[in-house]
Amino acid sequence: MSAMAIDIQNLSIRTFPDPCLRQKAESIDPSSEEVQQVAARMIELMHQANGAGLAAPQVGLAWRLFVTRDPESDDGGLVWANPVLTPVESPPETDTEGCLSLPGIEVEVSRPSRVRISCESPSGERFEVESELLARVWQHEADHLDGVLIIDKMSTMERIKNRRQIKALKKASSS
Repeated sequence: MSAMAIDIQNLSIRTFPDPCLRQKAESIDPSSEEVQQVAARMIELMHQANGAGLAAPQVGLAWRLFVTRDPESDDGGLVWANPVLTPVESPPETDTEGCLSLPGIEVEVSRPSRVRISCESPSGERFEVESELLARVWQHEADHLDGVLIIDKMSTMERIKNRRQIKALKKASSS
């Protein structure tokens, strides 16, 4: 946990090439007040940006935490702390993924179609869930916790197709 208090209302989605997107995230205490406030803010930001999920590194925090939309609620969100993903035997599926930290970039990514997640609830209890519906989002967000972005999974053709957009993001960050 950071020694400095986090300004929760000023958390915002960071975009590539912000170095925080490449950090390896550390385990956290999900029952801490600060973590719960950050998670609530991340759910707000995810909804504002119309995303399916948002990982702590995307708001500048090297925490093993991400949030996803709640499939059973229009404006809710689910919090996944210190997640460990295990693919369940299933055929891989290729689908197009975008990323709130890489606006305008889409990449075809092949991932296991069913995954088990073991993580901690906001009260700090470990639990396990298996899903096909959330599998892709979990895997995308878990990649963020290890500093992996969808651009790392691009084919040569996708690199060429997205070159201008990646260059524009780099240029915007240096201005």
